[in-house]
Amino acid sequence: MPSSAAARAAARAAVPADRAAAPARRGIRPDDLYRFRIATDPRLSPDGRLVACTVQTVAAARDGYRQAIWLGPADGSSAPRQLTLGARHDTNPRFSPDGRTLAFLSDRRLAVEDTPGAGSDREDAVQVHLLPLDGGEASRLTDLPRGVSGFEWSPDGRHLVVLSASRGATRVEDARRRGRTLEPRRPGEPPESDYHFIDRLQYLSNGEGFIYHKAAHLWLVDVVTGDARRLTDGPAPDQAPAWSPDGRRIAFWTNRRPDWDVDYASAIWTVDVETGSLTRITDGGRSTFVAPAWLPDGRTIAAIGHRFPAGAGSRNDVWLFAADGSDSGPAGGRDLSGRHDLMVGASMGSDLTHHEEPRLVVSADGGWITCSAPVDGSYELWRLSTADGELERLTDGRHYVSGFDARPLPDGERLVFLRSTPTEPADLFRLDAPASPGAAERGHGPHPERLSELNGDVLAEVELVEPTSRWTTVDGRRIQGWLLESPVSAAGARPGPLVVEIHGGPQTLYGWAPVVEFQVLAAAGISVWFCNPRGSEGYGQDFAHANFRDWGDGPARDVLSGVDELVGEGIADPRRLGVTGGSYGGYLTNWIVGHDQRFAAALTCRSVTDLSALMLTGDLSGGEFGRLEFGASPWDEPDLYRDQSPLTYAERIRTPLLIQHAENDLRCTITQAEELFAILRTLRRPVRLMRVPGESHELTRSGTPFRRVENLVQVRDWFRHYLVLGRRGLPPLPRARAGK
Repeated sequence: MPSSAAARAAARAAVPADRAAAPARRGIRPDDLYRFRIATDPRLSPDGRLVACTVQTVAAARDGYRQAIWLGPADGSSAPRQLTLGARHDTNPRFSPDGRTLAFLSDRRLAVEDTPGAGSDREDAVQVHLLPLDGGEASRLTDLPRGVSGFEWSPDGRHLVVLSASRGATRVEDARRRGRTLEPRRPGEPPESDYHFIDRLQYLSNGEGFIYHKAAHLWLVDVVTGDARRLTDGPAPDQAPAWSPDGRRIAFWTNRRPDWDVDYASAIWTVDVETGSLTRITDGGRSTFVAPAWLPDGRTIAAIGHRFPAGAGSRNDVWLFAADGSDSGPAGGRDLSGRHDLMVGASMGSDLTHHEEPRLVVSADGGWITCSAPVDGSYELWRLSTADGELERLTDGRHYVSGFDARPLPDGERLVFLRSTPTEPADLFRLDAPASPGAAERGHGPHPERLSELNGDVLAEVELVEPTSRWTTVDGRRIQGWLLESPVSAAGARPGPLVVEIHGGPQTLYGWAPVVEFQVLAAAGISVWFCNPRGSEGYGQDFAHANFRDWGDGPARDVLSGVDELVGEGIADPRRLGVTGGSYGGYLTNWIVGHDQRFAAALTCRSVTDLSALMLTGDLSGGEFGRLEFGASPWDEPDLYRDQSPLTYAERIRTPLLIQHAENDLRCTITQAEELFAILRTLRRPVRLMRVPGESHELTRSGTPFRRVENLVQVRDWFRHYLVLGRRGLPPLPRARAGK
């Protein structure tokens, strides 16, 4: 993509001056993960002149992360610079409607405020702060007892709508409503009961723990005084508030069905700011609609969602609904994007680029809606005509557009977005799109301009490998995959060792996104094959639904077809093959080694071994996920669940297997790993269990930095032991480990 000369010149200031003459770059090491800056949540000022985003770095002790707000000119005349201190976590930058103030979330009060009587486990750490852009320090606006998790400015800039789990506006009122006491415990008095009493499902969330007692709701906050008034209530959380153009109503999504905890459903609602009256905008039945966005006339609300036409493989479309609630019937609304089979808001796999929540941005005249969605493994920006659903592609490349924002221009709109590739972490880009549709097809389309180079110093030293796309055909379906070939093999050392990497989900996808784990294996002399088997997103609804009641055999054939071709072409050595994956990818790893003996080593991560246990424990507990994926709950068809569980075939596993699992995983609980390990060790098979303390299902994506690095080391060393060194027995235990 073209880049402005000014932006490149500014970015080069952070890159060693002798980069062009530097020696050959080295392969990546696991500890290079500490050095990357990760950008998220780009936002444009109302006039389109400034762009802000959140940039994450690793804390000095490597035991956590720090986030700061960065700010820069959208014309690329200079590189973005760090704006806030970022001593802890500064996130969610949002410009005021007049562009003079930047609001953001921060937990800095823990570091800069002395609050007598506040305990170490404070609920009020994260609050909204306001920073005047013409100079001055940021000041805290809100003081809600249980903190703030999100917010948006009102159109006139006089109020914020914030998300908070607070029950009262003050600590005293909040404690009273929760039946708590603020009085310190007297000497000799026993502690209060710490028993949890659970009446509903969905009481846990992976990475958060217990959530049943802290559902976030909408609060109205005065920007001058900080006074707060709660607008909504209920047992289920409210999410993604969006102001109407006249500032009188706020749209949001939630599940207000009586049995909200039993099924996966959500609807768009509006609340009247003055009266608090609620109006349901979408149907409250078997459907899910999220991410509301108002059209400028205030009479229509756009949303992303579907009515489960294909179970878990259902495609998210862009819909329009009447804002007065008259479209709230079971067949209401107008589907703008369905005929294009575009999977809006699909989830791309990466351990470096953060997947951001799907959003819609409506043009100033209401004629277009901008969204993001994948196609052929790339993730692109698109816009849809609100008149007839005409679709226009705005970006085109081998990349992952993970977040974006847009503002009107006199003759079109300005967009900023985060773009990453397999060899570059996310950076900011600007795109000025013309108002007339089809300009790109006529050769006058927009040309993105690079605005940042956040990781130039790392990329000047480290060489990342560009994958090549390959397609196979299985059961009449085209399967897209990628070969990330090790420089050792590419230099002529063929056939070489190969590791198959399988994504989770199953309804997610791999593509043109950076994955550090793949690059670490390539640097160790091991090529990587990864693909999107049936059930993956990004190839239409029929493809995503093709693994219904078939998590094992069909997807395994898709994955192994690419391996067969690489072996047949002399690229991969059939004696030095490995397989790994996480979550559903761990499930399919377990399935494959229980049905196929070709692999010399395997590593299964945060995996599924027992499908019934998956559906009945952790934050998936209940029958809905099983019905969406298999058409039945475990108690409806126990034989189906037994036949589809890798644990059923564990006796057949003879491949050396490393089982990685985080102890705080609430998505696939650690019993999944324990069951498989118990069987294989009892059968005296080559197996090792690697338990990771203090981490959730997200270990490899957002876990503690030093544990993520350690995981990369173990992935590399496990496969190197078997595939490069050709060893047979279990590798020696690491010198640094718990329990020695």
